[in-house]
Amino acid sequence: MKFESYLSGFVDGEGCFSISFNFRQRLKLGIEVRPSFSISQNKKSLSVLKEIHEFFECGAIRFSRHDQTYKFEIRSITDLVKKVIPHFRKYPLRTTKADDFEKFDRICQLVSANQHRNAEQLEKIIKIAAEMNPSGKRRHPPEKLLSVLGKVKR
Repeated sequence: MKFESYLSGFVDGEGCFSISFNFRQRLKLGIEVRPSFSISQNKKSLSVLKEIHEFFECGAIRFSRHDQTYKFEIRSITDLVKKVIPHFRKYPLRTTKADDFEKFDRICQLVSANQHRNAEQLEKIIKIAAEMNPSGKRRHPPEKLLSVLGKVKR
């Protein structure tokens, strides 16, 4: 089996496409958009994360004290758009994670085109991200982000 196909199957079960937001006063709209692709594994499976890191030739592996796992993560918008997204276009996901990937791709394309600096497009990004990973934790609920954005737009 090709590693590329294995990787997509592995990510279908263990990977995560997520969008997080931070409040940043120095930004015109006050909200930073942070797309991230990650995979977490325990120490026994660290070698798989190293293989994936070598395959993508970007990102980093770090230890998370929070849940005692290793996490491979790519946050660079350039690497996400040029390496990660094309991989999953060529070797598609087969579970419901494919829906999150489609939303992740749309958001990454908008961020790559600097559309997150436009209030209407940032609102669109927040709403798309709110539909992703429904069981995931959110530091800033979409309502709060939209409220802050609404104040900036006035």
